[in-house]
Amino acid sequence: MRAVLDYCSGGTERQVKAGGLILTEGGSTGHLYVLMDGKLEVIKGDTAVAVITEPGAVFGEMSVLLDQPHTATVRASQDSTIYEFEDAASFLIQEPAVALMLARMLAQRLNVANTYLADLKRQYAGHGTHLAMVGDVLQSMINLPQLEVQPGSDRQSDPRM
Repeated sequence: MRAVLDYCSGGTERQVKAGGLILTEGGSTGHLYVLMDGKLEVIKGDTAVAVITEPGAVFGEMSVLLDQPHTATVRASQDSTIYEFEDAASFLIQEPAVALMLARMLAQRLNVANTYLADLKRQYAGHGTHLAMVGDVLQSMINLPQLEVQPGSDRQSDPRM
C-alpha cells in the first residue's frame, strides 16, 4: 500500500503521540487515514487484533465504505504520523486509483478469510462440532444481501444467516 503515499495531498498530516486514539470503535468520523510512519494498534472490544506499521497502510476504510460506525479502535503504539482525509468519499471519487487499491486490499482480506474458513470446513467435516457450521458461514458470505446491519459477535448473531 506504499503507493497510497503518492496520493497524500489535500488532507491533513497529523502527529499522534504514543497512546493517542485516532478513531474509536462505534464512533463515526467519515475520515480515511493513512499511516506515514510509526506503529498503530487495532483493538476490537478489549482485544488487540492487529498492528499497523507499513507506511501507506489505510485504515478507517470499512466505516467509510459501509457508511457505518468504526468497527474497531485505532491507537498509536508509539509516536506516529498519519495523513487524514476528512471527506473520504470525495477523496475516493477524485482518486479512483486509491479506490482500486482499497478494493484490492479488501478482496485480499476476504480471500484470506474464505481460505481460512474453507480449511476449517475441511478439517472439521463430519465432526458434528460447532465448527461444522463453517460451510453455512461460507455460503452466507457469498449470498449476503446488502442490508444495513451492525457486525455481530458470538453473542449477537447476524440476522442474514
